[in-house]
Amino acid sequence: MIKLITSDMDGTLLDAEMRISQENIEAIQYAQSKGIEFMVATGRNRFEALPALEEAGVDCAMITLNGAQVFDQEGNEVFSAPIDLQTTQAVLDILDEHQIYYEVSTNKGTYSESKEQRIENFAAHIAETMPHLTHKMAIAMTVARLEFLPIHFIDNIRELIMQEDITVLKIICFHKEGALYLGPAAKKINVYDELIITSSSENNIEINHRAAQKGIAVGHVALNRNIDMQDVMTIGDNLNDVSMIQAAGVSFAMGNALPELKEYAKYVTETNVQSGVGKAIVRAIDEEL
Repeated sequence: MIKLITSDMDGTLLDAEMRISQENIEAIQYAQSKGIEFMVATGRNRFEALPALEEAGVDCAMITLNGAQVFDQEGNEVFSAPIDLQTTQAVLDILDEHQIYYEVSTNKGTYSESKEQRIENFAAHIAETMPHLTHKMAIAMTVARLEFLPIHFIDNIRELIMQEDITVLKIICFHKEGALYLGPAAKKINVYDELIITSSSENNIEINHRAAQKGIAVGHVALNRNIDMQDVMTIGDNLNDVSMIQAAGVSFAMGNALPELKEYAKYVTETNVQSGVGKAIVRAIDEEL
């Protein structure tokens, strides 16, 4: 019997406009009426994830930054897995060497040195998920939704991470040429055994401490609630969801998920623009998967 449902956000719970559909909202409420806890597991930081959840009236615990931080329903941090300063500096050296744009997520929020590149790269992500859009339309949509993606723009990230009260939790990198540029950099970063590299789209890589994985974080939450992993359901669409898809007793890949993720998942639901999360939740409960 399912006792905990954990869903990814981008490309999964969120539709093409980065909102939670009414069908998904009603399915979450249906699960909660059955005594099943719902939570999200996202690559976003908490501040980036909150607006879409608050707009939909979804109040839940959260796994953020791919598992680098876990928050309870009240917003209190209950787990974190940071990257140490020396390793962070080495990773940034590699990214600078390969001229790759990056953002650094910390305990104080996410930081970037370029608003223009932030917009350009997120627009590329939107265009990837909505191929009918022109580049100009994707840029316009990104600018219009910037309030849903809070970020701090600063002149020098290197100076920031040296501050004693700053803890680095994730580094996300973007390049419009995708693996052609990101691949060689990732190969160099892979020599650091304490790190793990995942991805949430074709044009990015996401770097976390090895302990910061969605599957590990879901395991922490389940253990805290005395829930067996066989009674956990997970839903995702991309490579940073693999660990939690593998860990759960019931797992769904989105219809728009990468083929690799579909191979790991036990079931496949509809796409994110077809409210696949809501359909998966209702199916899992009604069919007692």
